Amino acid sequence: MSTIKLTYFDTTGGRGEPLRIVLDAGNIPFEDHRISFAEFGQAAKDLPMGAVPVVEIDGTVYTQSNALIRYYGKISGLYPEDAWEAYKCDEVMGATEDLTNKLVQTFGLKDDALLSARQALVKGPITRYLKLLDSRLSEAGSNYLADNRFTIADLKVFIQLRSLTSGFLDHVPTDTVSSVAPRLQDYAESIAKEPSILSYYAK
Repeated sequence: MSTIKLTYFDTTGGRGEPLRIVLDAGNIPFEDHRISFAEFGQAAKDLPMGAVPVVEIDGTVYTQSNALIRYYGKISGLYPEDAWEAYKCDEVMGATEDLTNKLVQTFGLKDDALLSARQALVKGPITRYLKLLDSRLSEAGSNYLADNRFTIADLKVFIQLRSLTSGFLDHVPTDTVSSVAPRLQDYAESIAKEPSILSYYAK
């Protein structure tokens, strides 16, 4: 059996959290190596893309969180086999990653610069993202974004929605989701009750 080591920040959100949960959901043994932001500054120079999360499998380091989530999602049964349903899953995951990239670009800003950048994100990319999700959920006709069941798309979106409503992001009002797309608030609360999510956080 392969030895798997997942390296990511010691947080309960971000790009690494869906990967932790999908590994746990598939009963795939892994080392959950959590690092501080200070430790990352030192470690980044030795990482293939200078970023985390990374997964080391039998001594080789692999990158790209969405690709890793998709790979382990297939093993864990959380990725659609149907090509069109798989596309719907990938579209939502890609949109979530795009928004994450825009949010990360504001992390080094302070004071008025941060306020201005975050307000622009709320009015622009965050609102567009939430409206896309709302329309895709409506088109799906169920409480899931693809395949009429819980998939890695729901997992990734759940982590993002939780971040947007947590108060962790300064100048992103915690009611942004409920005011822009109220259905998504109910959706996030429902996804939080999925067995694989409940099981992971219970540990």
